[in-house]
Amino acid sequence: MFRIFMSLLLCCYYVFSQQEAALWHKKAEDMVKTQLERRGIQNKEVLRVMRETPRHLFIPKHLIDMAYEDGPLPIGEGQTISQPYIVALMTELLRLKGEEKILEIGTGSGYQSAVLSSLAKEVYSIEIIHSLAENARKRLKEMQYDNVIVQWGDGYLGCTEQAPFDGIIVTAAPNKIPQTLIEQLKFGGRLIIPVGDKYQQLKVLTKKDDGSITEENIIPVRFVPMVRTKKSSVITNP
Repeated sequence: MFRIFMSLLLCCYYVFSQQEAALWHKKAEDMVKTQLERRGIQNKEVLRVMRETPRHLFIPKHLIDMAYEDGPLPIGEGQTISQPYIVALMTELLRLKGEEKILEIGTGSGYQSAVLSSLAKEVYSIEIIHSLAENARKRLKEMQYDNVIVQWGDGYLGCTEQAPFDGIIVTAAPNKIPQTLIEQLKFGGRLIIPVGDKYQQLKVLTKKDDGSITEENIIPVRFVPMVRTKKSSVITNP
């Protein structure tokens, strides 16, 4: 009788898990159709990854029902996870082919890192808030995003030991573009960054083969400020 009970219990758990997975998949699919495609996101690989990356696992549990809604969400420490459209747009602007080494400034919960992980060869992500860096590192490791390295440190300094990068994406807004990040771009590389204080503009900077920089304004945005610290250390995924 006990074995029958346990078998029924496991069967019910499996059915529930399958139903729950199907529910999240539907929400992700709806997000892609209503928020991304309708706003002009066209890259098929970006749309695929946005559909497949479990956004609901990167936010606080009490907000899980809002995971795929059209807006940013708080993740603690005064920080947010960007709205899905902004994540998709900034990722698309990198123009990834699959073999790139990418630097992300502002790990947050690790969601943008997970998206980049499926589209690039290597992702190095820097987070200035120690608790967020540690939590993101653990989360990404458990979810087997093995090509993401998380560092606790000052994003203004970039990641000199791994430079140059094919692309750099910044998920917090400085008042002006850090020269260090431009210097850490490869020739032909692209820097995606929000810039400004009260009024912010999402910009794309491209480093040409002669070292010159072109700058393009994309859309007005609202990000948390990019801040600095004197203390930092490295946390890497073992």
